[in-house]
Amino acid sequence: MHIGVISDTHCWFDDKLKKFLEPVDEIWHAGDFGNEETLLQIAAFKPLKGVYGNCDGTQVRARVPYTQLMECEGRRVLMMHIGGYPGRYDYKAFQLINAHLPDIFVCGHSHILKVIFDKKYNMLTVNPGAAGIQGFHQVRTAIRFHIDDGNIHDMEIGEWPRFTSNNLTML
Repeated sequence: MHIGVISDTHCWFDDKLKKFLEPVDEIWHAGDFGNEETLLQIAAFKPLKGVYGNCDGTQVRARVPYTQLMECEGRRVLMMHIGGYPGRYDYKAFQLINAHLPDIFVCGHSHILKVIFDKKYNMLTVNPGAAGIQGFHQVRTAIRFHIDDGNIHDMEIGEWPRFTSNNLTML
């Protein structure tokens, strides 16, 4: 499987992001879609597994859960919006990590891209940063990688300036 991971689109799913995600088989969205239209646009583009974030309203929350626990190519994956990172997990994330012992933990919220292997839990923690233009971040980011027979490989990061001449008029 070729997986694309995004978060914090906040109503923004542009051609640059689509081009980066074009080769993936499935998109995992770690919350803060922004609105139902963005969720539906992403789901129409590629198969989507997502969770809602703290900024998502009832329409998004009716379509995606608070957490996702799933299997992908022999790896157990836990995804939620507010998660933290090794040594500083959010309390709810900490409870779920201990209950389910995932191989991969995907979260968003911070708008900061981080990929950290947590030795304590033998778990890869993945935060793709923010793919949208709303927030304090200066660079938009996304991640894609392969999972084959339990092996995670060829991880790539996409990054784009938050502000360009094309999106300045949208703000």
